[in-house]
Amino acid sequence: MTIAAFRVYADTSVFGGVFDEEFAEPSRRFFDDVRRGRLTLATSAIVRREADDAPPEVSNLFREMLRFASVAEVDERVVRLHHAYLTAGILPPASSDDALHVALATVSGCAPIVSWNFRHIVHLRKVPMYNGVNEINGYRPIAICSPREVITYEDENV
Repeated sequence: MTIAAFRVYADTSVFGGVFDEEFAEPSRRFFDDVRRGRLTLATSAIVRREADDAPPEVSNLFREMLRFASVAEVDERVVRLHHAYLTAGILPPASSDDALHVALATVSGCAPIVSWNFRHIVHLRKVPMYNGVNEINGYRPIAICSPREVITYEDENV
């Protein structure tokens, strides 16, 4: 399987990362890979809402990338999995939307979810907890990483 076969869910932090000095280069490269068809982008109505509340450059990038993306919707399966994450104590209720991103990515069948949220999503202790809940609820494990782990590097032939 080549990386182009991956359907990747990007949360709002990846869109904002393009405009953050610390995350700009890998975030730009991530979206360049999407534009070139090396990655298939999935996002959600939650990202749309968060992007609408973000600075204009983030909102504009989100709207631009919609032509390359599928948009996952919150349905009953997503709500149940989201609730299971919160019930398991993976995240506190105040961080509910972060758990919702993981549920949306999982239910929509994305290979990984990419995020710059190292506190609630891309976290060594939380990833196995998300995947344990996924298994209990009949879903496959999901890879959770930063864009650095999915972008194409110059010396790759993918």
